[in-house]
Amino acid sequence: MKKIMIILSIVIMISIISIAVLHHQIMKTAESTPPADIPYVIVLGAKVNGEEMSLSLLYRARKALEYIEAHSDTTVIVTGGQGNGEHISEAEALKRFFINEGIHEDRILQEDLSTSTYENLKFTKELYNIDHAIIVSNDFHLYRAIELAKKVGIKGYPLAAETPRVVKATLFIREYAAILKMWIFGS
Repeated sequence: MKKIMIILSIVIMISIISIAVLHHQIMKTAESTPPADIPYVIVLGAKVNGEEMSLSLLYRARKALEYIEAHSDTTVIVTGGQGNGEHISEAEALKRFFINEGIHEDRILQEDLSTSTYENLKFTKELYNIDHAIIVSNDFHLYRAIELAKKVGIKGYPLAAETPRVVKATLFIREYAAILKMWIFGS
């Protein structure tokens, strides 16, 4: 019984240390400032409710808008397919947002078939053959997004949007599991 308690204590301690280190890496990535001369901004898709962007996606769109308004030579790539409960693709919702905010359609490229972060980046690479880009997502998500971008051949520079408070704890917990999956299975 004593050996079981020792083993259990070690497993719990290793888990706590691992989560702390991972959380530090997530926050460090989110605090990065991207360079000013990057030609593309990839906005990763997130849930659309009917035709309305979720708060997470809206925050991503607003953060990307700040960058592309300040850098007139930058093209935005909107990503995300159409999932359950979505009347339009995530990419289409983003495209409408940018056009509504005065971004000319010529500055918007679209990837609208993906169903995951890995596919957002993989399909974007296949469609547009880009080597480097700013990647916009919510703070909790950027570490994994940057790592996945490397796997598909994109040098990613993180640009963090805030995570809505109402879902922050849930999304961070889910992200720890997603990072573990990425480390084990590669995507």
